[in-house]
Amino acid sequence: MKAPPFRYARPRTLDAALQLLAKGGGEARLLAGGQSLVPALNMRLLEPTLLIDINGLDELNGISESRSGVRIGALTRQAVLGASDIVARRAPLLTTAVPFIAHEAIRNRGTFGGSLVQADPAAELPACVVALDAQLEIAGPRGRRCVAARDFFKGVYETALARDEILVAAEIPAQRGVTLFLELARRQGDYAIAGLAGWAALQHGWIAEARLVFFGTDIRAVEAKTASAALPTSLEAAIAALDRDLMPVADINASAAMKRHLAGALLRRACAKVMARAA
Repeated sequence: MKAPPFRYARPRTLDAALQLLAKGGGEARLLAGGQSLVPALNMRLLEPTLLIDINGLDELNGISESRSGVRIGALTRQAVLGASDIVARRAPLLTTAVPFIAHEAIRNRGTFGGSLVQADPAAELPACVVALDAQLEIAGPRGRRCVAARDFFKGVYETALARDEILVAAEIPAQRGVTLFLELARRQGDYAIAGLAGWAALQHGWIAEARLVFFGTDIRAVEAKTASAALPTSLEAAIAALDRDLMPVADINASAAMKRHLAGALLRRACAKVMARAA
């Protein structure tokens, strides 16, 4: 199929983009990497009257190091994110996760912010920014505001972003501990059936502190707070605690019970990998 007819605009400033978005009255869509938007247009799942191409907005692009961590612009390509030395030093969880995102051709065009705004519950980057306690900077007609990543994702393709707002960047504190990242998919590049993103701090030969975020199981990336708190005591206690943290949703790939089982298996594997590296 072909995309429906629409008007096209390429603003030169963020303010101009926001004005166009406001005038669109909910019928406008932003074009960044286009890896989700263009297929949706071609299948007529979306029929916007106006397409606003924001690729020329330099202030939404790039990676910079700060005293507390790293700032990543929303328009930063996923391939650039994965190759960044700054990200590898300050937020290595992202470096580990990027190769799992779809395929190289998609990562070359897909953007960091586009993945966050899409809010697919099986996507890697939303889980990572929750695990890293990122703050998301948002611009809109009422000014700028920051939203914690843990509060940004509301459900399947649903975020705290209003229709007249644009995601600008993510401010990510320097990562603590060692990276925890695993996912299970039918094929390389497929969305995860279940995945785990997080970090762990080691002490006296075991995990003293951890932050565990699961994706592909629920309607959004979910921080497993009870399991994270239980992990320093016992791996088995942490796996059992997942019953309280997760409310898996069945899909074409697995039942809810299978997704709950896979979450526990991922946690067990992740801990084994961390301890093997430590040894």
